[in-house]
Amino acid sequence: MTGRKQLIVGFFLSFLALGSVFLTAGCTESSGKKPQEVEILVGAAADLQGAFKEIGQRFTQKTGIKVNYSFGSSGILTEQIENGAPIDVFASADQSYVKRLEKKNLVFSDSLKVYARGKIVLAQAKNHTLRLNTLNDLLNPRIKKIAIANPKHAPYGKAAQEALQNAGLWRRLKDKIVYGNNIRDTQTLVETGNTDAGILALSLVKDTKLNYLLVAQNLYKPLDQTIAVVKGSKYEKAARKFVEFVSGNEGQKILKKYGFEIPK
Repeated sequence: MTGRKQLIVGFFLSFLALGSVFLTAGCTESSGKKPQEVEILVGAAADLQGAFKEIGQRFTQKTGIKVNYSFGSSGILTEQIENGAPIDVFASADQSYVKRLEKKNLVFSDSLKVYARGKIVLAQAKNHTLRLNTLNDLLNPRIKKIAIANPKHAPYGKAAQEALQNAGLWRRLKDKIVYGNNIRDTQTLVETGNTDAGILALSLVKDTKLNYLLVAQNLYKPLDQTIAVVKGSKYEKAARKFVEFVSGNEGQKILKKYGFEIPK
């Protein structure tokens, strides 16, 4: 090969290598990892288990970014973030816990979004001998135990307590109340027959072996579910993409399928 041909070939190979560098750089997170190497951890309220698992699959298919979850009550997840848990995105079952973190400068204020409104239902096993038609039916002596999530750290439990109070039933029923750690644990109490009934999340009871009826929304404060990127995330760019996906058209369609009301 002549010197001129060697020069041309060498220049061409260098150009290809340089182009490869630019293509790779365009697909990486700020940490230098490719999308398929990035994994974000989402701390999500327990009512989101079905919807967010589906959203995560779609998100990964579209972006290559993997999503892991830590599901639990919003209050407990908030405490974990306050104590430095490596959570990238926090999806609460209401606004209060995200606002609490915002006041402590632990989430990015510009990332806050109300992504859905949750609903509560009165539920019981389909094989229960007494069919419930209203909240007042919980006064029946055959109803011995009623499950709700712990209102001290679970927004759905707080909503259940508010509904019973505003219906004038709380004082008469409080001795029957059994508390779950979060709304998913509460549902298990009903499904396994450990309680006669429960006030649960609509998003979790659809397509289950439970009978349920909606609790009037004027009996409890709106469950305006809020999401935000946690400060200190190693993958802030990927975390922001996930928040945008949840609040975008595709994410909203999935949430609606699970019974969530979509914010206007």
